[in-house]
Amino acid sequence: MPQLRYLSSARSDLAQIQAYITRESGNPATGRGFARQLRLKCISLAGLPGKMGRARDELETAIRSTAFRGYIVFFRYVGDEFQVVNILEGHRDAEKHFGMDADTEDEG
Repeated sequence: MPQLRYLSSARSDLAQIQAYITRESGNPATGRGFARQLRLKCISLAGLPGKMGRARDELETAIRSTAFRGYIVFFRYVGDEFQVVNILEGHRDAEKHFGMDADTEDEG
């Protein structure tokens, strides 16, 4: 199984999503719960055999994506790592985001 790694951009996205859901619901447990579900989805993807998701080379070389409850998880396989690159709300302009916000290096 590839080692799961969140790039700093994905960690930031998770924190922002959790804060947004907490603010909108008025319930911190709801925000934490949704962020946990997103993390579990990433763990599940990393554990599946082969390459999952839809190829998104129009955004960045080797990027793939899959939907989860109104959000899009962007990831890539690099060696023995499954890297979560970004998690964006489904209506956001991914092409614009990747053109402005590429994150290729991180400490893990």
